[in-house]
Amino acid sequence: MRSYAESPDLFAPGRCLRATGRDGAERMLEVTQAGVQGASILLSFAGVTDRRLAEAIMGWDVFVEKQALPAPEPGSYYWEELIGIEVVTVGGERLGRLESIFRTGSNDVYVVAEAGRELLVPALRSVVTAVDLTARRMVVDLPEGLEWA
Repeated sequence: MRSYAESPDLFAPGRCLRATGRDGAERMLEVTQAGVQGASILLSFAGVTDRRLAEAIMGWDVFVEKQALPAPEPGSYYWEELIGIEVVTVGGERLGRLESIFRTGSNDVYVVAEAGRELLVPALRSVVTAVDLTARRMVVDLPEGLEWA
């Protein structure tokens, strides 16, 4: 499995994971064995005892339940908490909504969309000056030269 989790500890034996197939089918899978191989995580699940059963869930998305996640460090957020949040400049200009996030080698990048346009905002403390999850608002101080795509 290719993991987006920061720690392989989330896949420890005994952990239950929610799996969702392309057709919308869901099932809970209990991890019985876990190991790391390069950039991948190798998992064995209770009840998945042969190749046919493993192939039946191949390509499924696997999720850790939110309540099983550790609390983020102060000033850090889970991506799902930020998706959809309103983004404004320090001057109060509304830029749009944070639609997606992607990783780069050095930092995450927030994709802010408005009226069919996208703005790529680096997720740096010098750029993101405030995040209010209750108000669903992020304040950014855009670097000079950053333009809409």
